[in-house]
Order: sequence, then structure tokens, then C-alpha cells
Amino acid sequence: MDVSNPNKAQGHWLLAKMGKRVLRPGGRLLSEKMIDSLEISSHSHLVEFAPGIGKTASYILSKNPNSYTGVDADESIVRKLSVKLGDKHVRFLFANAAQTGIEDETADIVVGEAMLTMHANHRKSEIIREAYRVLKKNGLYAIHELGLIPESISEEYKAEISKNLALSIKVNARPLTLIEWEELLKAEGFRIKEVFSSPMLLLERKRMLQDEGVLRTLKIGFNMMTHPQAKKRIINMKSVFNKYRENMNAVAIVAEKV
Repeated sequence: MDVSNPNKAQGHWLLAKMGKRVLRPGGRLLSEKMIDSLEISSHSHLVEFAPGIGKTASYILSKNPNSYTGVDADESIVRKLSVKLGDKHVRFLFANAAQTGIEDETADIVVGEAMLTMHANHRKSEIIREAYRVLKKNGLYAIHELGLIPESISEEYKAEISKNLALSIKVNARPLTLIEWEELLKAEGFRIKEVFSSPMLLLERKRMLQDEGVLRTLKIGFNMMTHPQAKKRIINMKSVFNKYRENMNAVAIVAEKV
């Protein structure tokens, strides 16, 4: 999580540095709607891929699962979250989401948000395959990712969106249409159980207030004003999001291991 150079930092970490806590494409409400649909109980053994700053992890833990394991490839995140949230039922592992080291068929639920989008399709499949491996039979895999609309969008326009997103957020983003997301999951043995969607309005004022509240939104604005390089980057990201607003959304899918 290196944000020492605002011009090179990955967009989501730059936003986190400015104080933003909700970094998912569909915002807090879509994230919580997806988590609520999983019906987490005191019997649930849950794994989260790439917990990031721990916003979703905190919401999951408020459901009091039997156990929670967060897997992140950033060692500094693992250290911070271990101090912030770790206890005898909560652990964080420094590992890659495609090779977690977690035992076969030990999880009831696997959650991953805003991370598959950042990988090429073959890498997405590797991570989905890992989720399948660690899940018990009939276990649930929930993802919340960046989508493309309509389904008929051309390959050329997809490539343009991906290229300009990558240049703006400094991450090799590869969003997919809903059908493409579903097909990736089905190819690895999952059955689609539920689908949710929302507009992708990550940096719009209404969504900011909804996700962060008034005081934190004001704090983020102040931090941007006092960090002009970061402000310039964030304005650029927002302009790219606005340019492709009609062709991007957020999708959440709950799939079952069968």
C-alpha cells in the first residue's frame, strides 16, 4: 500500500489516504445487501479475499461468524488488520488469493470485493478456482465487482474503457458484463444463486454522503484541498468514471458450490 507518490499510487489506496473508507464500486449499500443475503450465523466459517482497509470485514464480524480468515497479498495490510480486528476467531493471512494455503473444503462462505476486476481473465479463473477449493459443498462465494453494460457492448469499446481506467487508477482493471462474470463462475463449478447491481457512482457527491456520511465527506474534501497532487489525480479518476458512466455499473453475485 504505497501512496508516497500521488502520481503513481493505485487509485483505491490514494482515496483511502484521503480518508475514504468505502472503496467498492457499488458502495456501502450494495456491499451490505450482498453480505446480508449470505445469512451469516454463529456456525459460519468465512474467508475474505483482499480485505483491504477492513470495512467489509468489520461488517462481516458484526454478524458474529464462528471464524473469519482474511487473505491479503499486502503484508502491511495483514499486520494492520491483525492488530485492529484479530482475535482467537479472527485471523489474517499474508498470501495470494489464488494460493491461500487454506485447507480444502473448510469454509462455508468466501467473499471477495473489487479484486477480480483487477486481474486478467485467466487470473480471475485461478482465484475463483481457489474459492471453490476451500469451500464446503453447497458453500457460497460472493463477489462485488465492476461491470460493463449493455451486454452487447463491443470488444473495441471494452478495450478502450479498460485502457483508460488503467491509465487513471494505475491498476490493470478488466471489468466484465454480467453474463461474462456469471460464465467465469459457472466454468469453475458454481451455480448462480443471486445477482444484485447498482450504478457505479463511487466519487459522486450523493454516493459519497451515503457511504461516508457528512463529516467524513467534508474531511475527504479538506484532505484533497491540502494535497493538490492527490486532488488532481482524483479529479482525473472522476472524469474517466463520468465519461463511461453509461457503460459501467457495479455487480454483486452470490454463487453456490455444486
